[in-house]
Amino acid sequence: MLGPPPLQGLKVLEFAGLAPGPFAGLLLADAGAKVLRIDRHAPGDSAPPAPDMLTRHKSSIAVDLKSADGVKLISELAKTADVIIDPFRPGVLEKLGLGPDVLHAANPRLIYGRMTGFRRDGRYASMAGHDINYLAVSGVLSLLGRSCEKPHPPYNILGDFAGGGATLFQGILLAVINREKTGRGQVVEANMVDGANYLATFPRQLLKTSTGDRPRGQNVLDGGAPYYDTYETKDGKYMAVGALEPQFYVALVKGLGLSSESWVERRYDRETWPEMRRKFTASFQSKTRLEWEKIFDGTDACCTPILEYSELETDADRGGDQRPAVALRETPCLAVEQNVTDASIHGQGPGVPGRGYIGNDLAPGQGGEEALSSWFGWAKGKDFEIKNGRYLLKSKSKL
Repeated sequence: MLGPPPLQGLKVLEFAGLAPGPFAGLLLADAGAKVLRIDRHAPGDSAPPAPDMLTRHKSSIAVDLKSADGVKLISELAKTADVIIDPFRPGVLEKLGLGPDVLHAANPRLIYGRMTGFRRDGRYASMAGHDINYLAVSGVLSLLGRSCEKPHPPYNILGDFAGGGATLFQGILLAVINREKTGRGQVVEANMVDGANYLATFPRQLLKTSTGDRPRGQNVLDGGAPYYDTYETKDGKYMAVGALEPQFYVALVKGLGLSSESWVERRYDRETWPEMRRKFTASFQSKTRLEWEKIFDGTDACCTPILEYSELETDADRGGDQRPAVALRETPCLAVEQNVTDASIHGQGPGVPGRGYIGNDLAPGQGGEEALSSWFGWAKGKDFEIKNGRYLLKSKSKL
C-alpha cells in the first residue's frame, strides 16, 4: 500500500513572483506540501490572475502587504508555517516588518527561503536582471553557442529553474532535514548565479583539460565533435548524435552506411572532423527522421530523434506523459497526468487538467478559504474576512 506524499503536512507561504520562486513552490507542492501563494491585493472582487502558470496543487490569498492589517495576517500565518519563499530583491520583506529576524522570533522552526538572481553580497546585488544576465556573470553563458558565433542563451531553463528554483528547493529540503536534528529553522539563501555555476562544475573544470580547452563550440561536448552534434534530416527534422565511446561510434557509422571510412581509430583526430561532419550531414539529409529512427532504434549508436513538444503531447507512442521528476515507489509525489495506471511511477492522486502541457491560472484568493480552514481551522466571518478580494485577520482571531 502506498503512503502519503513525502512532504505531506509541510506548510509553505509562497510570496507571488515569477519563474524561480513559483517553481520552488511547485516542487514542494508536487511532493505533497500545502502551498499558499500570497498575492498582492488588487482593488475589486475579480482581480486578474498573476502571470504565473506554475500553480498546480496550490491555493492563494490576496493581501495588501503595504497595510498594517496585511502584515499582521502574514505574521499570524508565519507563526505555524514551516517554510516561506521570498522572491523579492534583498530588503523588501524586511522593510515590511516580515524579515527573518522578526518571524523567527515568533516561530523558531520557520525555514525562510530567499531567492535572488545575483548574489546578495556581490557587485550586482542591487541591480535588476533576468536569466540571461545571471548566466552571463556566472561564466556559464560563455560556454554556450556555436564556434565563431556569439554566446546563445538556452531559454530560461538553466538560470531561473535549474540554478534558481530547483536549487532553492534543495536548500529548503536540507533545512528541513537539519530541523529534525536541531528543532530550529534557518534562512536559506539561493541565487541563480551560484546555482547555475554549481551546475557547470564539470564543464568549468573541463576547461583545464584537453577535452574542453578549445574555444566555445570547438570541444568534444559542445558541438565541436561531429559525433556529438545534431543533424537535419530530409524532411527538415533533426537527429541527435552522442556516439562518444568507440563501440557506439562503430554502431553510428554502420547505421549511416559509412563503415568503409577509416575514422574509428582517428575519431579524436581533429583533422578528420571537417570531412566527417560533411559526410554525416549528407548522409542524414538522405533520409527522413522516421527512416533514421527505424535504423537506429534498438541500437547502441546513441542516435535519437529530436522530438518536439507538440509530438510528445499528441502521440501516445512517444512517451510524452508528464511524471514526477523522481519516482518514490512507496510514497510517490502527486500525479500530473490524470487517470494514471501505476501511481508508484506516475504519481498519486487525480492529476491536473492540461497534463502538464497547459498551465492553469490561479486567481488571487482562489482556494484561500479552504486553505485557512485546513491550516488553522479558521472560519470566514469568525476568524478572518474578505473585503473587496482582500483577506483580513479579524482582531478577535486566536490561533
